[in-house]
Amino acid sequence: MSKLGASATGFAIAGTIFIIDQLTKWLVTVQLGLAYEGDKIELIPFLRFNLTHNEGIALGLFPANSDTARWLLTGFLAIITGAVAYWLAREKVRGDALALGMVLGGALGNLVDRARFGYVVDFIDLHIGEFRPFLIFNVADAAITIGVLLLLARSLLAGRGKASVEA
Repeated sequence: MSKLGASATGFAIAGTIFIIDQLTKWLVTVQLGLAYEGDKIELIPFLRFNLTHNEGIALGLFPANSDTARWLLTGFLAIITGAVAYWLAREKVRGDALALGMVLGGALGNLVDRARFGYVVDFIDLHIGEFRPFLIFNVADAAITIGVLLLLARSLLAGRGKASVEA
């Protein structure tokens, strides 16, 4: 296993997630030419790239419809992202650091979008016919979701007497 400490590993994961998120958004919008909201490319029968602009927070709730709302939301999300980075910097448990790194990398990716464009670029559309088990999302959203689920699972396991392994 790596000689990096738990928090350093988490920050490395955060950086990797951030780069992958921004790279995939660039590939879809620039290289594949999905320039306008609603532009689509069918990849396989259950997966398409479908460009959407998420102006709200999770699940598109509370859309920021003005410049003031946009920057207030961006500032609020920057504070939350900073809190996750602070938590990660102090984390000693490798599994929790991995999960926090996923959350931080995803949060940074979406935060950069919101600051640059006023919305988050979403494009991954998993579907079965017209049924969509998920909203349209991006790599950052997936990383945040997986990271939070890992933190919850580790918390539940630790609550049942399972000891966490220190880094």
